[in-house]
Amino acid sequence: MAAQQAKKRGFISEWVRTIVYALLLAGIIRTLIFQPFYIPSGSMKSTLLIGDFLYVNKFAYGYSYASCPRIMGVEFCGFAQGSNKRIWGEEPERGDVIVFRHPTNGSDFVKRLIGLPGDTIRVANGVVFINGQEAVQVPDGLFAETYGPQGPESSFPRCANGPQGEGGICEKERFIETLPGGVSHLILNINDRESLDNTQEFTVPEGQYFFMGDNRDNSIDSRVAQPRGVGFVPYENIVGRADRVIFSSAGRSLLAVWTWRLDRFFEAVK
Repeated sequence: MAAQQAKKRGFISEWVRTIVYALLLAGIIRTLIFQPFYIPSGSMKSTLLIGDFLYVNKFAYGYSYASCPRIMGVEFCGFAQGSNKRIWGEEPERGDVIVFRHPTNGSDFVKRLIGLPGDTIRVANGVVFINGQEAVQVPDGLFAETYGPQGPESSFPRCANGPQGEGGICEKERFIETLPGGVSHLILNINDRESLDNTQEFTVPEGQYFFMGDNRDNSIDSRVAQPRGVGFVPYENIVGRADRVIFSSAGRSLLAVWTWRLDRFFEAVK
């Protein structure tokens, strides 16, 4: 009897150790190597779609407090917050698609890096000017999608071709934008009358960055001051670079495998 109890205790102890080791390994991987990230909104269309599940590379820029996971809303590495420094830090490059911690509300956002420290940024008639140089936009047809509820929030897309009934075709103008330095990517435009199509000139402070969404008329980003918008983002708030879409769901749940987009498995983020 005693032998059976000892064997049972040994089994339970081994099971507990296995779980603890697995959790520690998962924590190390998530902190040092990569972080999964789900796209809940359309601010980065057509680069990223609602329902995309991303691989976020944490090697790319080194590590800061934002590299650590949050547990029940508490920053696990909050003791390091405020230094605006990174371990083995590398500078992000203009045009990178980056996941970062919002400076005031702590939520994780994903946007494209437009302005580096010291840059001046201005938007005029929907065109971005960086240090006085135009980011050239070349027409690239239309981006079309079905008008209907998207993702867990059941949000409806905005359309350039006017109000659509559910099931109709929602269109937006698509352009290839080339930033100074030569990085090109796709952006979308709904119209040229949006409030953020014309902005003041921003000067990016030292140690901070300026981000914009690729779906320009449907993105609250660095063009909008905090706390409503993103404003300038400190270096330490960067989580990592969005490198690949692992898979993508066009439905309301990631578990609805029949709604997965077959053309987006392991697609590189550009």
